[in-house]
Amino acid sequence: MQIGFAIPYLNNAAHEVDRAAEFAREAEKAGAASLWVGDRNFVPVNPKIGAGGVGNYIPEVYRTAADPFVMLGIAAAVTERVKLGAHVLIAPLYPPVQLARSLTTIDLVSGGRLIPGFGVGWSIEEFESANVDFRKRGARMDELLDALDLLWTRDPVEYHGAHIEVPLQYAPLKPVQKPRLPFYIGGFSGAALKRIGQRADGWLPACVVPEYLDVDAVLAQRAAIHAAAAEAGRDPGEIDTIMRVNPSEGVPVGRLVDIVKMLGERTGIDHFMIENMTAPNVDATLEEMVQVLDLVARG
Repeated sequence: MQIGFAIPYLNNAAHEVDRAAEFAREAEKAGAASLWVGDRNFVPVNPKIGAGGVGNYIPEVYRTAADPFVMLGIAAAVTERVKLGAHVLIAPLYPPVQLARSLTTIDLVSGGRLIPGFGVGWSIEEFESANVDFRKRGARMDELLDALDLLWTRDPVEYHGAHIEVPLQYAPLKPVQKPRLPFYIGGFSGAALKRIGQRADGWLPACVVPEYLDVDAVLAQRAAIHAAAAEAGRDPGEIDTIMRVNPSEGVPVGRLVDIVKMLGERTGIDHFMIENMTAPNVDATLEEMVQVLDLVARG
């Protein structure tokens, strides 16, 4: 089983980004399989919709976040083996050329270790601040993937869609991974699962433990992905899955490890990312993460 962790980018840890390089080096030495960031631009004072698109409450832990691209670049420069991922970037907010350039640069620095994760987002205000129509974010995501595919495989390149325009230009840098960087997509709505099945290289589900953990729902969602893949003429077995596990405050390390092992046994997922930045008032130490790795390794 592969276990990854978030690097210091969110909550209290975002005030210690100067230690990110040290953290990444030590986590790799300890045996972590991957290091991750999320993407949070800001938290509105009076949100129109809440975290995950539910209610109108956004946890305080989301209020402070470091730049995900910078953090991945730092981790890439000081590590040699671990995969580096985003779980997830709010992809429709970004212009495709700039997004392609940033991700390709990280892939080149890391020697081809990047796992780019994309999601459509849920914060209306984040889209308003970027002058992007929140209601069209799904359609924009589809066009963005088309544009990224061309930017990474063609030269010169152009793309003309209903929501995205890429004028004829010489392509930016080309990534190490060929023919392009993989598309990992997070989500659980019907539209997201269909998109994953039709065109993603990987799925990025998530759960909150212990209170929001429904293994049957995860299995049903993956079945929907596989059905969409088969309908599109794709091999469902080629779609990778990496699950984010958000532990609630106060969950003992041993209990967390038991839950991850159970998830692996029941779902067949063998790569988990422990989101150690989101529990309120929790400053997850490297020592605690090493303890998780040791317990998992001992089986």
